[in-house]
Amino acid sequence: MAVALLGELSVWALDAPGSKPKRMAADLSLRWQPKAPVNGSPVVFRVASGERLKSLSGKWLKHDVFFAGDSQGKLWYGIAGASLETRPGKYLLELQAETVTGKEITFQERITVGKGKYHSIVASVPKQYTEPNPDQLREINQDKTLKADAFARVTPEREWAGGFHPPVKAQISDVFGTSRTFNGRVQSVHQGLDYAVPEGTPVAALNSGTVLLAQPLFFEGNCVVLDHGQGLLTLYMHLSKIEVKEGEHITSGQQIGLSGGSGRATGPHLHVAVRWQGVYLNPETLLSLQLP
Repeated sequence: MAVALLGELSVWALDAPGSKPKRMAADLSLRWQPKAPVNGSPVVFRVASGERLKSLSGKWLKHDVFFAGDSQGKLWYGIAGASLETRPGKYLLELQAETVTGKEITFQERITVGKGKYHSIVASVPKQYTEPNPDQLREINQDKTLKADAFARVTPEREWAGGFHPPVKAQISDVFGTSRTFNGRVQSVHQGLDYAVPEGTPVAALNSGTVLLAQPLFFEGNCVVLDHGQGLLTLYMHLSKIEVKEGEHITSGQQIGLSGGSGRATGPHLHVAVRWQGVYLNPETLLSLQLP
């Protein structure tokens, strides 16, 4: 039987006619979106099997990749990602499966990661966000502990379903990966998308999940973090109002709060971030993927 290891087009299309599948131990095919991932890009792997699988797991870029199968155990999806620090190159994806009859299957494929194009800007914010006083430093450190606690929880089960959708209908005012200099001193990298919306704009969940965190933080302002399973989180920052509670299950498109300008913000807007197992990924890429 044959295993076809094919780079996936944006709509899970097949490779060009005439491409030959590699022969492996079982009838499996691997495809991925986007077709040409870059540093900072989320990647969704799809594995199809000719026979029913009991389990499927993977490892890529030193991270576990959690897969969830359909009711027949023949179509499996897993989410992964390459950090902004990932250098261009080919990185080994290792997959291990077990069929319902107890047969173990392993195979490998190198996934090419390219170099993304990112920009630089200069911005001004209140002095407390670049030169915090001792009380503010204590608050910042408390927030760090709180976030580390929340982010350490990795849920392997899939909660997301279907495609990810924008949280608001508005123009993007700042993109992922932008290098920023605040007040001529503090440098950082923008790890999300900014939407130009006025204060009080309803904010919707990108997909279904569970509220992992819902409270005010020093830099992020009023912040909501949703756990979508498979190690994938989405973050919604600078809100004027939080409308969900920690532990609450959220459906895709459900309103979770109102936009604002709380925390370190140059004005009212919505900042959305995507985090996978400690790695921040480009939300714009995730929103462009066509998923089941």
